[in-house]
Amino acid sequence: MKVKAPEAPKSPAALGLMAFALFWIALIIVLPLINVLFEAFRTGVAPYLSAILEPDAVSAIKLTLLVAAIAVPLNAIFGIAAAWCITRFEFKGKGLLLSILDLPFTLSPVISGLVWILLFGAHGWFGSWLDANNIRIVFALPGLVIATVLVTLPFVARELIPLMLDQGTDEEIAAVTLGARGWDVFFRITLPNIKWALTYGVLLCTARAMGEFGAVSIVSGHIRGLTNTLPLHIEVLYNEYNTVAAFATASILAGLAVVTLILKTLLEWRFADELSAHRRH
Repeated sequence: MKVKAPEAPKSPAALGLMAFALFWIALIIVLPLINVLFEAFRTGVAPYLSAILEPDAVSAIKLTLLVAAIAVPLNAIFGIAAAWCITRFEFKGKGLLLSILDLPFTLSPVISGLVWILLFGAHGWFGSWLDANNIRIVFALPGLVIATVLVTLPFVARELIPLMLDQGTDEEIAAVTLGARGWDVFFRITLPNIKWALTYGVLLCTARAMGEFGAVSIVSGHIRGLTNTLPLHIEVLYNEYNTVAAFATASILAGLAVVTLILKTLLEWRFADELSAHRRH
């Protein structure tokens, strides 16, 4: 069955809907971003550079990137494993597993951070043992990582599951029938087939990890220069009425999100033909 290509809007209703969508995007996304940049450079370039090169700001930037660099690969590995398990096997509790996978979408980020305090805090279940062995999880890098991992847990898996269900298992079964081993099947067939969904999931997970506030706020302890990520550093500056520095730092966070979007767009443009081929299948 041939699928009809989308047509340009011609009717007044279609044009009106398109105009409303563009207006809403401009109002909700574009205008706030422009305002952030305007406020960041309102007093000139020198105060802007001073704000983003200040030691606490540099530390926050490095910590944000480090947390994302650890959390995203962990969620990518989990996402592939979870998607493989859900789409390739039938077992009791599969529906429950899918529901649990979606839980971070509905769970408040504050609760996502609080659970780690209850487990690993000074008065938590494992707090005494951790303290006795001089192991720090909350108010340190490990706490920031696990809080971020929990909040961003579903992104990769939820990109992969629909695609892997749609693709089915015919190619993998054929490869096994011809004598291919498990890892060969994965690297030569499964991974190439899911690489675009995996890429999108990783990009979304990265953007969410860098912008996370609620969960990391609970487990960070708000130690300036040590456990404050970019969103927490922005909050501190804003609460101190240092608006120029707050917006300057916010522009860095917004810039990281824009870079993520640009990478996604470049990948789509560079491999447009291959993407279209995958969609047709």
